[in-house]
Amino acid sequence: MVKTLGYMITFTTYGTWLQGDKRGFVKDGITCATNQSLAESNKQNLSKNPVKLSKNHRAIAAKAIFEKANRINQRILALAVCSNHVHIVVDYVPIPMGKIVSYYKNAAQVALRKFGLTGRIWTKGFDKRYCFEERALKSRIDYVNSHNKNNIFSPSIY
Repeated sequence: MVKTLGYMITFTTYGTWLQGDKRGFVKDGITCATNQSLAESNKQNLSKNPVKLSKNHRAIAAKAIFEKANRINQRILALAVCSNHVHIVVDYVPIPMGKIVSYYKNAAQVALRKFGLTGRIWTKGFDKRYCFEERALKSRIDYVNSHNKNNIFSPSIY
């Protein structure tokens, strides 16, 4: 049986990366191409303005995610909190992935609320990429770290 070494989780802020987006989008683990009419339809269906995280918000969310990982004994191998999405590469722990993502989204949301961010912050769902070999794990870590050109949220910081 193949052992899961870790996985990469991605989730987005509300309204910033809609299905049909010109950058492409992921649905059910499949990367899909641009669909302008779908993107426009989704944009019109938003119940509030899209959420973009400031640099300060990103630091708050990163700290909350690291603290939650510590509490559930999961090691974060790479983390990028961007203005419109979050990438996390973690080692495997025997907790259902949906619960893990919920822990991280909720921890960041609670922390951000303390600093004045209100309303819905995250979209429903998330993307996941399993890593069964060291090479795949390193590739995901490198990908996430490439998002940290100006803001490096290294696991050694917290």
